[in-house]
Parts: sequence; C-alpha cells; structure tokens
Amino acid sequence: MKLMLVRGAAIGLAALIAGCATNGGMVSSGVDVTRFHLGHEPARGTISVEPIDATQAGSFEFNRFANAVERELTRLGWQVTRGNVRSEQVALVRVNQGARQGARRSGLSIGLGGGYLGGGFGAGGGVQVPIGGSRPNMVVDTELAVRLQRRSDGSAIWEGRAQMEALGNSPLANAANAVDRLAPALFQGFPGESGRTIRVP
Repeated sequence: MKLMLVRGAAIGLAALIAGCATNGGMVSSGVDVTRFHLGHEPARGTISVEPIDATQAGSFEFNRFANAVERELTRLGWQVTRGNVRSEQVALVRVNQGARQGARRSGLSIGLGGGYLGGGFGAGGGVQVPIGGSRPNMVVDTELAVRLQRRSDGSAIWEGRAQMEALGNSPLANAANAVDRLAPALFQGFPGESGRTIRVP
C-alpha cells in the first residue's frame, strides 16, 4: 500500500510539472500592477495624453497605446485631449517590451526609491521590439507605465505600472494588443492602494 501511495504521488507530481510546462514554460497568468499616489482622489479635468519620449508623439504606434489609456481616463471622468499643451494635467505614457527564453520571472518589484513620485519616471522608454520575432519558446514581457502630473510644475499626481508576460507566438506578444489588456488592469479600482503590487487576472 505504501508503495502504491508513493507511486501515486510521483504520478501526480509529474502531471503537475507537465501542466506547468504546457502553460507556456510557466508563463505567469494575469497582470502585475503597482500604483503610487498621495492618498486622495486626483481632481478630474482636462488632461492630455503624451509619450514620455516626445519623438514618439503622433506616431502610429503611440496612437495605439494612447487610445487604450484615453479610454480608461475617460471612463474615470477626465476630459481627454491629445497634444493639448495648455492642459494643466498631463498623462505621460511609456511602453517597454523585451523577450527572453521561457522562464518565469521573479515578480514585479517597485519601491518609492525607484523614481515613483520622485522624478525618475523618465528613465528608459520606448518599445524594445523582441529580437527573433514571434517564437513559441520565447516569453515576451510588456510593461505599461503612466504618470499623471501637473504641467505647471511637473509634480506627480498619480503613477502606476502594469506588467504581463505572453508566449512569443501569442497575440498578446504584440505591444498594442498587450497594452489593450494592461491599461484596464492598471486603472482598475483607481487610484488603488499606494505602494502595493497586486495581481489582476
């Protein structure tokens, strides 16, 4: 009987490992979201959605990203305009994307010392197209970062990041498709709990 139990446990473990392997090399499901704010609801008004990298303004690629962010801001009560340099509020958007061999990441870790509400938001930027194209053995990581700030003094009102993984041959490996999923997760339950990383299914 004991031998049968051991064999049964071994079979169960093997099935569990096989199940993880078929899940895209243990690619995580859901979106990791972290938000930082000053503890109160930001005032709604007119807001302009702009890229953190000004050279991307007006590009087809940025327009796809901006559309996803604009939908969420509109839903939350802002009057959204794009390229309105007179708006007091501005939403700065950055999308980063990269690829690696299929292995699970350790998780998103962001602290107040990492630039949130402290001026470090502009580090990096743009979309880094994965090398090698859409390959099923690659994991594509996409991150959407949005900073709501006052134009007059550049002070932050709210900041957040949403990050997810997808197999290289998945539709969500496409940056625009990924952002369409990341934006609703990022603004879910706005403004959210400050300083905490949550998983949004």
